[in-house]
Amino acid sequence: MRQFLAFAGEILKIVLLALIIVLPIRYFIFQPFIVKGASMEPNFHNGDYLIVDELTYRLKEPQRGEVIVFRYPLDPSERFIKRIIGLPTETVEIKDGQIFVTDKFGTAKTLEEKYLEGVVLLGSVKQTLADNQYFVLGDNRLNSSDSRKWGAVSRDEIIGRVLIRAWPPTKLDYFTAPSYQF
Repeated sequence: MRQFLAFAGEILKIVLLALIIVLPIRYFIFQPFIVKGASMEPNFHNGDYLIVDELTYRLKEPQRGEVIVFRYPLDPSERFIKRIIGLPTETVEIKDGQIFVTDKFGTAKTLEEKYLEGVVLLGSVKQTLADNQYFVLGDNRLNSSDSRKWGAVSRDEIIGRVLIRAWPPTKLDYFTAPSYQF
């Protein structure tokens, strides 16, 4: 009986130590996210299992092109995945199938997205962002509910950036923001 209690005590210590290490990592640094829907195709597909980095945005601001997970502004219980297109204080205009970004100094540039060859962008919208707002779009521009429909995402709604696609294993990948040629 003593041996069993000693063994059970050791198992309990290991479980507690694992929880002390794993839980803070899971809740404060990395979080899993499963893609639902087709709004981020062709880069992310329904069922992709992603690891979201929650720590980076505590140290630096989100950047254009980064794929983020955030609380949906119209229902904070839902989480969405989209790509950052417009940064705080910029004006984003979608017109004639192109995206124009104007900075706070009035310099307008056309955003070229080489990672979306052949993707069509319809509609027109113009939005000037506040100091803490981001304009986001899904990569599948024809089938995405995004800032064109419900407006900008505030900084405090952003959970983190997509870091790794862990599933399916054949598409394992590490993600960084693309560089834009203005």
